[in-house]
Amino acid sequence: MRIISGRYRGRHINPPHTITARPTTDFAKEALFNLLQNEIEFEGLSVLDLFAGTGSISFEFASRGAQQIIAVELANQQQNFIRKVCQELDFKNITLVRGDVFKFIRANHLQYDIIYADPPYALRQLPELPDLVFEHQMLKDGGLFILEHSSKNSFENHPHYVQHRNYGSVNFTFFK
Repeated sequence: MRIISGRYRGRHINPPHTITARPTTDFAKEALFNLLQNEIEFEGLSVLDLFAGTGSISFEFASRGAQQIIAVELANQQQNFIRKVCQELDFKNITLVRGDVFKFIRANHLQYDIIYADPPYALRQLPELPDLVFEHQMLKDGGLFILEHSSKNSFENHPHYVQHRNYGSVNFTFFK
């Protein structure tokens, strides 16, 4: 996996083979960030990365100048990898939170410019995530929630649905 743009553009980061997380493909990540780049200014953003996995999305936002990124991940191995990369690249703008995403959402009192969630595609509660984000008022005015999921899920009838994009086996649905 690599960082697409920003301060660490082109930097390759190799997670250990023992990590079970499925990182967003470089192709899909590059397409997503090209789309975002045309819509937002990364400098100064507050970002919440739910199900952070390998940290790939957090690293991309950090490299592009987001002010604060909170990465929530439950698995120790993934956390250790994210922590190691943050130290190596001196990412002081990433805060790693160990915990269950659903408990984090219920306890959270902050709002974010962007919330990105990449849950396991087979997660039973995946369809509930958009409702939870909006019920807990986690987005700032004009904020964006991006949910990565498989083609088995459709959110077109959700009241906050904006658009859907497909990049190979990766699907992104955007909510405002």
